[in-house]
Amino acid sequence: MGHKKILIVDDHPILRKGLAMVIDQEPDLVVAGEAEDVPGGLDMIEAVKPDVVIVDISLPGVDGIELIKTMKLKYRDLPALVVSMHDETLYAERALRAGARGYIMKQEAVDKVLVAIRKVLKGEIFVSDRITTKMVETLISGDAKGASTPLDLLSNRELTVFRLIGQGFKTSQIADKLHLSVKTIESYRSHIKEKLRLSTGNDLMKYAIQWAQNGN
Repeated sequence: MGHKKILIVDDHPILRKGLAMVIDQEPDLVVAGEAEDVPGGLDMIEAVKPDVVIVDISLPGVDGIELIKTMKLKYRDLPALVVSMHDETLYAERALRAGARGYIMKQEAVDKVLVAIRKVLKGEIFVSDRITTKMVETLISGDAKGASTPLDLLSNRELTVFRLIGQGFKTSQIADKLHLSVKTIESYRSHIKEKLRLSTGNDLMKYAIQWAQNGN
């Protein structure tokens, strides 16, 4: 039986190498390639033809959710597993809706990550019990939004902008990172303030920084 090829797309070299070491110790798995951003990830998919792609949410410029959406359009049968430090209650459902087959937090034990990889390779979906419960509750209550926090109201792009504000980036820097105009980012900021019921740009910055400092 041949090795199943894994591609890792993550902008943290140490975490990438650590994950690769763990995967390469498995007799049936091999890391066939690594990339640190979306363009690099798409190039590597073409180059190594992986069986599964491990994706982080936070990537330079376009984020992991956008990569998953592109993969779903261009490589329908190629599964994506999100391995991220971001709060699963906020991102797991978004990732699955975008086309991911699983979501696991980086803090989880190594053997759990391997379980997730194998489950996704078998065509199954992997999420934590907590997320399964949340999604079932949303389904039963009929609440399509399932907004358990105000941030659930934000679109994927608004959430990306909010995250970058929390990391201390200015509007012009966010525009550069996302390859958008300053005017577009200002528009996103305005929508975010409205949805989060914040009065000023300063309030938004404080809220975003506090959220980022809480490990999101």
